[in-house]
Amino acid sequence: MNKQELIDHVAETTDASKADVTRILDTALHGIKDAVAKGDIVQLIGFGSFAAGERAAREGRNPKTGEKIQLAAARTVKFSAGKAFKDAINRH
Repeated sequence: MNKQELIDHVAETTDASKADVTRILDTALHGIKDAVAKGDIVQLIGFGSFAAGERAAREGRNPKTGEKIQLAAARTVKFSAGKAFKDAINRH
């Protein structure tokens, strides 16, 4: 399911307009991104948690040449599925 399919599903299920659902979804995603970027944990009970993580600098390889390269440290995003989400996945 992509973003547009999600918007269509929510609009159909709630009888809301696609424009309203798009605006709400974009606002929610923007809020999650801003909070995680500030270092906050976003916890959606029953769904999961989003948090920032750190990846240390390390040595990698260029896949074409096999040459060693240095990869810089980076911030990453971690998602941990909540229990209800995991349970729903395991039922199917």
